[in-house]
Amino acid sequence: MTRGERLAPDAVRKVAVIGTGVIGGGWAAHFLRMGYDVVAWDPGPDAAERLSRLLDTAWPSLERLGLRASASRDRLSVTGALEQALAQADFVQESSPEVLPAKVALLAAIDAGTRPGVVVASSTSGFGMSEMAAGCSTPGRFVVGHPFNPPYLIPLVEVVGGTGTDPGTVAWAEEFYTLAGKVCLTMDHEVPGFVGNRLQEALWREALHMVDSGQATVQQIDDSIVHGPGLRWALMGPILTFHLAGGPGGMAHMLDHFGPALLEPWTRLDAPSLTPRLRDRVVSGAVKEAAGRTVSELEARRDAFLVDLLLLLDKHRLVDG
Repeated sequence: MTRGERLAPDAVRKVAVIGTGVIGGGWAAHFLRMGYDVVAWDPGPDAAERLSRLLDTAWPSLERLGLRASASRDRLSVTGALEQALAQADFVQESSPEVLPAKVALLAAIDAGTRPGVVVASSTSGFGMSEMAAGCSTPGRFVVGHPFNPPYLIPLVEVVGGTGTDPGTVAWAEEFYTLAGKVCLTMDHEVPGFVGNRLQEALWREALHMVDSGQATVQQIDDSIVHGPGLRWALMGPILTFHLAGGPGGMAHMLDHFGPALLEPWTRLDAPSLTPRLRDRVVSGAVKEAAGRTVSELEARRDAFLVDLLLLLDKHRLVDG
């Protein structure tokens, strides 16, 4: 690839994963499953060991889901030099901590060390690319590719550019992620927190209010979703679920019939004060619900469930036409 040219999305062979924490490491596992060469960089002294442990956890689930013919953990390399990670990359996925000044500096360094035609995506969970690319000399090739944890199992990635991003970069990223086995939610405009996080945040705030007021326990809140709407949302989402609530009349009947209930002051979307009392109540409730199981044990249980769920979703997925 000569200076300034961009590979076609289906020609990408080597992905640089910058940052190997929970999200970055999860991306590395996903790209390895999809048969890419992955070079990972992280400034932490134990980065290689942490990434290896994450792959030990993830790989059995990925084998159950199915590996591409060229998939192999042997296609991973880890380097302590950022410039070495970037030198031959055909695509870059940045997943550093959510500290804006550090993000700006790191993306500027990636901009300087990556071939001009290479698309760079950030896994940020809240910052807009407009602010993160402030130090980049070629902001047109920078885009947000926001995943959900764990990236090696949850298909969704939210794709959105900043004010300086070329529209062609957004289209390229959408095509690349789709070829790489992800489900893209491509946005026309920057929205703080993106879509999924904003919806999660609304539910989270109301949960904290109910715990704080003593209206429900942590266990009751989780049970209400796990054994209730969460099962429906996994297939249809909240809006299509409410469409079915209207019976033969669909969403129109649902809104006409239940619309007045929207005025009921059930929810409180302002965040409650995170007092020591509320914090302790939420923490103790979570520990009680975990029932002695470690985070690693819960992650393994989560991953096994998600694999089963993904396979079931694939069997029952709604298709157009």
